[in-house]
Amino acid sequence: MMTIFENKNTDFSVCGIDEAGRGPLAGPLVMAGVILNKEIDGLDDSKKLTVKKRENLYPLIVKNSKYYISIIDNCYIDEKGISSAIRTALNEIMQELDGEDIFFLFDGNSSFGIDRLSCMVKADTKIQQVSAASILAKVTRDRMMIEYAKDYPDYGFDKHKGYGTKAHIEAIKRYGYSPIHRKSYKIKGLD
Repeated sequence: MMTIFENKNTDFSVCGIDEAGRGPLAGPLVMAGVILNKEIDGLDDSKKLTVKKRENLYPLIVKNSKYYISIIDNCYIDEKGISSAIRTALNEIMQELDGEDIFFLFDGNSSFGIDRLSCMVKADTKIQQVSAASILAKVTRDRMMIEYAKDYPDYGFDKHKGYGTKAHIEAIKRYGYSPIHRKSYKIKGLD
């Protein structure tokens, strides 16, 4: 995995950006931007790490970086759409972490029309700053979903984190939507 740092040969620092929660049926979109101050061992795409490993890396990333986490709730997603939510979060991060010497790199294949934003497919497995952002976003969102499970215990948010599992869809059929569900998302088998 590559780490891109400011050094004698470059005039910039990389701000890695990644999100968690683009596709779930419930909960927020969480996006993080990270500028690392030093290399951190063990970083990878958050989906490839265990919960324990992500939780252990989270405070190391926070301690050794400049970062910003954007949270866009389900109501915004329902009203404006997921693409608008992504653009809003990207713009927030870029505004908060901006500087003339910052290179913004987003995991994926679209810059969503945002100037100064580069994208790279699988950047969360290739670039430490993006891996770190992936971990901050995933841990933040997972913690939120565990808290939501206490308020809405019938849905199992602590287990599936809002994704469209069979158990989650069965819970929606039985109990209807909770206040954190994305009602604009079409769910096969419901209607």
